[in-house]
Amino acid sequence: MKLSRRAAILLAAGSVTAACGSAGPEHVPPMPEPIRESPATEAGIKPVSHWAGVFGQGWDFQYGSSLPQSRSGDSWDHYNLSYTLDALVAMFRATRERRYLDRALEFAENVMAAAVPSKSLAGSRFKDGYLGWPSSMNGEDGDEIPLYESYFWRYATGLLAAMRESAMVMADRGYQARFDRLLAFAGTNVFTKWYERGADDFVYRERTHMAAHWALIARHLDVLTPDARYQAVRTEIDRRLRDQMRRSPVEPTAYFWSDVWGSAKRPGQDVGHGNGVMAYVVESRSWTAADLAAFSAVLPVIWPGGRDYRAYVDGTGSDNGWLADGFVKLGRSSPSVQRRLEDHEVVNDQFAANMALNARILHAEGMTR
Repeated sequence: MKLSRRAAILLAAGSVTAACGSAGPEHVPPMPEPIRESPATEAGIKPVSHWAGVFGQGWDFQYGSSLPQSRSGDSWDHYNLSYTLDALVAMFRATRERRYLDRALEFAENVMAAAVPSKSLAGSRFKDGYLGWPSSMNGEDGDEIPLYESYFWRYATGLLAAMRESAMVMADRGYQARFDRLLAFAGTNVFTKWYERGADDFVYRERTHMAAHWALIARHLDVLTPDARYQAVRTEIDRRLRDQMRRSPVEPTAYFWSDVWGSAKRPGQDVGHGNGVMAYVVESRSWTAADLAAFSAVLPVIWPGGRDYRAYVDGTGSDNGWLADGFVKLGRSSPSVQRRLEDHEVVNDQFAANMALNARILHAEGMTR
């Protein structure tokens, strides 16, 4: 994970009380109708409308900066675009406003359209019949980079899952056709491509967070088009991640884990890359309420308060407090965690959008106070 413009320093204050969330069923639940937020909601956690307002402040800037990334043929640009895509999907899920869906689809379809045959890429080590994108940025030499692709497509497949949640969207023939094209592309030219090129090297990966990206892709695709390969990837990465979990050496109610498979050495997973693990865990529906409580208890370890941000999950080192790509999503498991995150000064759209989605989910489940 390389920090982009969205990885700005996030200012914060306060403390946290970890609480249990609830693990949902395996199927994709229907998206509820738009909510009418009551004064009681606002007295507990900040409402969706608050976070939508924060998100909207950067609406025009977001489009101007992200559109060129979506049209780029370099997958490093898509890596950085992933934060915007996740934000748009979260805002659509939180509000059901189609302007968020339409922009997310535009960006995802632009990325799809930029793909070219691997065999046409001079710097590719594969040169096969799959479609993809080279990268000549960030020190790469024109090869196809599985990390960059998985980083973006975990959220592009999440877009498809969000569309499937909405009966009104799926009843629209235009949206259905766009959904079908993206789903077919992702299944073949993202998952199958890297799975067939070598699942051990390119899917299961050498670090927890890198594997978690593929687990999230497999989770979304398996819900949309069940397949034994998707199930196998999810099951295996879940098993490995669970085997990594230990009791925190500094907070007995919290999890501790290393990003190196099979290791339990301190300082453990760095917070920046740990966002990738959290992004999967929260959406996976295979981790329990107790698991989410243990992950939530990591928050006061990595963010004791104020502007004190730690670099590793054992609470050591110092960093910039970037929680927007994963740890912020723990807020949907508990009002107390959400209220703690409300003290984190928001400086990017991904954080605001996921706070909006957290508020929507907590309200739908009656957990707003």
